[in-house]
Amino acid sequence: MARVKGAMMTRKRRNKVLKLAKGYWGSKSKHFKMAKQAVMKSGNYAFAGRKQKKRDFRSLWIARISAQAKVCGTNYSQFMHGLKLAGVNLNRKMLSELAVSDKEAFASLVEKAKAAL
Repeated sequence: MARVKGAMMTRKRRNKVLKLAKGYWGSKSKHFKMAKQAVMKSGNYAFAGRKQKKRDFRSLWIARISAQAKVCGTNYSQFMHGLKLAGVNLNRKMLSELAVSDKEAFASLVEKAKAAL
């Protein structure tokens, strides 16, 4: 029986990795071994970055809410506690949108939170 060397699948696998490494600097985009290492590392960075993005956005929303709450005469923690006591179930993303785009509505929420405290 003839010996099978698997050239086609090997080439496909290598080309797939080299395609992912396209645009990398120097040998990382040309040589399979270096490209494979670079693609693996960049995959790890991408995975971690997707988690980091969620943290970054949450901290941005909190900073926006806090800044607008200070303008309205309260601090972030008291504002959030007051909203919880008042039974207002808005997430931080929507609260930050209100703080940026609709300051009157945000001020009314602050008053509602102060009244609940």
